[in-house]
Amino acid sequence: MSLPGSFRGLLEAKRAGKPAGLVSICSAHPLVLEAAMQQALEDGQLLLVESTVNQVNQFGGYTGMRPADFVAFLDGIRSAAALPPGRLLLGADHLGPFPWRGEPAAQAMRKACELAAECVRAGYLKLHLDASMLLGGDVPDAHGGLDPALVARREAELAAAAEAVLQERSAGGWPAGGVGPMYVVGTDVPAPGGTAGEGEGASVTTAQELLGTVRLGADAFRAAGLEQAWSRVFAVVVQPGVEFGDHGVQAYDRARATGLCDAARSLPGLVLEGHSTDYQNPAALRALVEDGVAVLKVGPALTFAMREALFALEMVERELAPPEPSRLGEELERAMLADPAHWRGYYRGEEARLRLARRFSLLDRCRYYWAAAPVQRAVERLLGNLRRQAPPWTLLSQYLPRQAGRVRAGALSREPLELVRAAVREVLDDYGAAVRPA
Repeated sequence: MSLPGSFRGLLEAKRAGKPAGLVSICSAHPLVLEAAMQQALEDGQLLLVESTVNQVNQFGGYTGMRPADFVAFLDGIRSAAALPPGRLLLGADHLGPFPWRGEPAAQAMRKACELAAECVRAGYLKLHLDASMLLGGDVPDAHGGLDPALVARREAELAAAAEAVLQERSAGGWPAGGVGPMYVVGTDVPAPGGTAGEGEGASVTTAQELLGTVRLGADAFRAAGLEQAWSRVFAVVVQPGVEFGDHGVQAYDRARATGLCDAARSLPGLVLEGHSTDYQNPAALRALVEDGVAVLKVGPALTFAMREALFALEMVERELAPPEPSRLGEELERAMLADPAHWRGYYRGEEARLRLARRFSLLDRCRYYWAAAPVQRAVERLLGNLRRQAPPWTLLSQYLPRQAGRVRAGALSREPLELVRAAVREVLDDYGAAVRPA
């Protein structure tokens, strides 16, 4: 089976000693995806979009979508953006038993394997296998986690479920040289959905941990008769020392990651994948790519930028004083208080601190509430008010100064949705610059 060009290119660049990278968008919000597709179209780049096991699964996830639904959802946005089909790649992030971790291990793994099969049938091309969490009946190891050898065996079990779909397709006449799913192993990152805390003190994956993950994975795949699947394992998730919390960011320090990056260079068939790279500055993002972290995941930073722009537009709306203001911030707060499941375990402190976190935390747990009907109606009222009464440039400059500068120069319209997309694209610009060949 051939390797998809984008992933093959990362490995070829590594062997040639040339920095190369790929940005992975982890978001299901239409505005974010529209901005990403606009950028991919203009830059001539591939776009990789991944859904987490919490967002999309065979039971609908919190988006209400199964893998095939998510594919159709993305295809609709792609078509509207006129992005060619071959420029969009789909991936599954943290594919494993996390949503069912409270169930008996065998039952949780059976559901995770069903999801892996669904993802492949739907056309997902990149699968991050993650079976690192304790399941019902598991006995913690000396460090309180799951035995790494068992993690590897369970990840091989997930791969076997995905490979079984390929065998079904081959029996049905699927071309022998077709592209099978590419795999990512390792999970030295927070659980799906993010972490809690202030983003300080994240440890760096050691060389021993990296090499151990690869060795155990290869052994488990080989024992399961999955040598062909292991040949398509192209990346290992590591923690290069980047993290963020409510109001703080731990910046990348390449000196701390020297041991990890040196060890990665001894693995010519694998690149590193970095999660929680959100909010890193452009220089740090470029340094990550130069040091071998070839896949950069970003999600909360994109919806954070979207939220900033929408809140800024609400301030513009207040100055215009329409008869029926959107009260967007109030509606979002009301939705979060009515259903605290998505933020309660992540934000800590007294009520004043919690209120600030709900609105402004870098963890951006409010991203789970944009689909709530009252919040959607508030967004539509906001956009409608600003379309009926276009704000003057000076007012935009007060609350959206960067976008206002582009409006004044004629490079951006005053259409409120375009202003929001432009804010998201400012973040994407930093990632595009980081992975673009020098």
